[in-house]
Amino acid sequence: MSDGEDDAERNQSPAGVHLPVPPECCGGLNNVDYSKMDLKLLEDFLNLINFDDSFCVAVIAIIFNPLFWNVVARWEHRTRRLSRLFGSPYLACYCLAFVIILLNVYRSHSMTVAMKAQARWEVMDVMVVFYAGVALMVLGTVLVVSSFLALGFTGTFLGDYFGILMDEKMTGFPFNILENPMYWGSTANYLGLALIGASPVGLVLTVIVAVAYKVALRFEGHGQYYKY
Repeated sequence: MSDGEDDAERNQSPAGVHLPVPPECCGGLNNVDYSKMDLKLLEDFLNLINFDDSFCVAVIAIIFNPLFWNVVARWEHRTRRLSRLFGSPYLACYCLAFVIILLNVYRSHSMTVAMKAQARWEVMDVMVVFYAGVALMVLGTVLVVSSFLALGFTGTFLGDYFGILMDEKMTGFPFNILENPMYWGSTANYLGLALIGASPVGLVLTVIVAVAYKVALRFEGHGQYYKY
């Protein structure tokens, strides 16, 4: 049987009715005329973002924070210098936690300044987006607070690097529904803040926060220590 007869036979139902030949999937995107795509929404979004000093300061704060606490905590785990300096691993952990809290407050402040300094986006400036932002902030706060209550102070602020080990890995809420709920709760808070403020630059900064946390987790995942 020839190739043409094979194709004809494959395109027939058992009843002998010819079926339409589906278009080839390969090269489908090559057939799209991108010049006819409406990119106005994306252009409007990008035009509202100003890479000014406030934006750069916020980006630096976002990237610096997890870099700082990971470098310091891993250095402490190798050398125990902070524990010897403060005379106690608990006191050293509390001092590092105080610095981390200050850095996080400054990060939030710098992101808020950047969002207020730049234009709102009318597409986001609607009630449904506002209430979605409120819902995200409530969810994020629940995740952050419940994580803190489950881990305790030293468990939250890298106590395992100071030799302050937890009895076991957390498996209750919110760790039973999401890995690293404190980080993603914090990200949800920033996303909610951006939506409430109808801030396109807030969306960009939130993405940078998520990426910074994702990179940090690649290092922190190898530093979790428990007593068992």
